[in-house]
Amino acid sequence: MTSTILIKNGVVIDTEPEPVVLGRADVRVDGDTITAVGPDLPAEPGAEVIDATGRLVLPGFVDTHRHTWQAGIRAVAPDIDFGGYMRRIMTELAPRHRPRDLHAGNLAGALECLDAGVTTLLDWSHAQYSPEHTEAAVRALRESGIRAVFGYCHAGRHGVLAEETRRVHDTHFGTPGLVTMAVAALGPEITSEEHALAEWRVAAELGLPVTAHLGGRGRQSAVKGLAFLEDHGLLATPTTFVHALYYTDEELKRLAAAGATASIAPVDEMNLGIGYPTTGDLRAAGIPTGLGADTVVCSPGDMFSQMRTAHLLERGRPGGAGLGFTTRDALRMATIEGAQVLGLGDVVGSLRPGKQADLQLLRTDTLGMAAAHDPIGAIVLNADTGCVDTVMVAGRVLKSRGQILHHDLAAVLASLAESAGAVVAV
Repeated sequence: MTSTILIKNGVVIDTEPEPVVLGRADVRVDGDTITAVGPDLPAEPGAEVIDATGRLVLPGFVDTHRHTWQAGIRAVAPDIDFGGYMRRIMTELAPRHRPRDLHAGNLAGALECLDAGVTTLLDWSHAQYSPEHTEAAVRALRESGIRAVFGYCHAGRHGVLAEETRRVHDTHFGTPGLVTMAVAALGPEITSEEHALAEWRVAAELGLPVTAHLGGRGRQSAVKGLAFLEDHGLLATPTTFVHALYYTDEELKRLAAAGATASIAPVDEMNLGIGYPTTGDLRAAGIPTGLGADTVVCSPGDMFSQMRTAHLLERGRPGGAGLGFTTRDALRMATIEGAQVLGLGDVVGSLRPGKQADLQLLRTDTLGMAAAHDPIGAIVLNADTGCVDTVMVAGRVLKSRGQILHHDLAAVLASLAESAGAVVAV
């Protein structure tokens, strides 16, 4: 028997095709699906009613790029640059992670997302040192209850890359579910061209999208990497360009024509010295662009911080060049546009009936949110994780009245603390 949940009396905000405040309305969920949005929907016998009075009802956030396993090394290097990040995090700390550490980090990191209203996550997982590491990371995502795309990065010898990627796909993603797979490619700007070719070719073979750090290592590297992808016809495979900061307008038009998407991590791009986020340029070129927390080693892990930073940096461009970017644009990037980046635009990211019931309720009865005249503006400029009252993924309530459900948080945090101590110990 299909269960029904009726969310009553909230101020509903939808995001498709553009963010709009629908006003006081109800949302009906049957099973895992949104079936109706409108005023005064009838509460049928047996339906569970969630009173959303004093709450904003909107789609869950979509994080398009996050190294979730790094939850156990939060703020380990808050003032580091990119070169230092590669040395301290990827060379020193990453190899110290045991499979149990990846499980602890991924579970705590995914629950951190849910606690902050993020219902869909691209987990760019580049600490895959063994099949046991991979199993632990995927298992943690599934245990959390979040909707996730597991970005599998095989950093070993390219000769076994395709074989191992096939094994991971067949072993862990043989049946549909909330956790799906992408190839997290090192790409031509980081690894050898032979390795990069193997990454895109196995993705095409398995029908998987690619997510790669492209265009964030300076102008010369961006030009060389893009030429490699175009010369080999690799952009026929859906590809997300992470940190796409150093392309010309003409090159961005070529990416748009190829169907590429982009992910911007505005806090990390500034904090690590990668470059100034190109949010407006990417979107002006017609490239769907999402937001990502990237890494909590030197960045906040919530989408409110990412939206605020993107909004501030774009509007702060010299000469008022970015003043056309609005809070509605920021919210769109964090919801439906982020879903499009992950290839899930027809599944999540808005409250359109027929989509999966991935949504959140935000409190407005706080000093920081009270008397807000523009609800969308308040979400982007004023809200924080403390406002997240209720979170639902595929019709399942995972947070209610400010509390994460279905998990022993004390045990989760104890496991994370043990992992953190083991990883950073000299």
